[in-house]
Amino acid sequence: MQVAVDTVQLDDIFKLYQTGDVQVQALGGVTLRIAPGELVAIMGPSGSGKSTLMNIIGCLDRPTTGRYSLAGQDISRLDKNALASVRNRQVGFVFQSFNLLTRTSAVENVELPLLYAGVRSEERTVRARAALERVGLGDRLTHHPSQMSGGQQQRVAIARALVSHPHLVLADEPTGNLDSQTSLDIMALFQELNRSGMTIILVTHEPDIAAFAARIITMRDGRIQSDRLQTSLPATATVPSERAHTP
Repeated sequence: MQVAVDTVQLDDIFKLYQTGDVQVQALGGVTLRIAPGELVAIMGPSGSGKSTLMNIIGCLDRPTTGRYSLAGQDISRLDKNALASVRNRQVGFVFQSFNLLTRTSAVENVELPLLYAGVRSEERTVRARAALERVGLGDRLTHHPSQMSGGQQQRVAIARALVSHPHLVLADEPTGNLDSQTSLDIMALFQELNRSGMTIILVTHEPDIAAFAARIITMRDGRIQSDRLQTSLPATATVPSERAHTP
């Protein structure tokens, strides 16, 4: 029988930073498993380690010690170029500030990860259009960011995260620049994507946004303080059948 591979597998991860003569421990022995198809929220106050954890999971940084595997590939000791390749092909990012090119159309913004990956022009366009249609923007392909609302811009950013067919979508404060109703719409979209089988990690400080995730991990002082499954979710969500989780 083939054993299922976790999307994210962290084993005893430490991250130390040197600031002058002072060594700061940002993560202190984090062990974590995230299975394919989970929707997980990571919460914690400033300085809790959640941003450092996000950077390691997203291949933006490497742990000082410990082992990290993404979809079965050990990437703990990859160099910067190899990390960049994994990041571009296996992780989709959604940021609070959208990070769209202002003078570029929606479809061209979504094509960017494929351009960096060397995908030919015709295929880039087909895949970008499909990703935009998936997030409900099939009629906004040629619009520039200035011609779209904040919610539409975030949908473009989500389409860009999806276009490479990544193993993991990592969303960093994805509703931080949006009004309450638009935030609910974006979270409903994440839930829909998750129900289709996509693995999504939300990094947020907002409890009402974390409430949309079936699993909430709370960080404090560089460690996992709690890791729990939700017993109830907002009306648009469903609770998946999950294995038990422990920090």
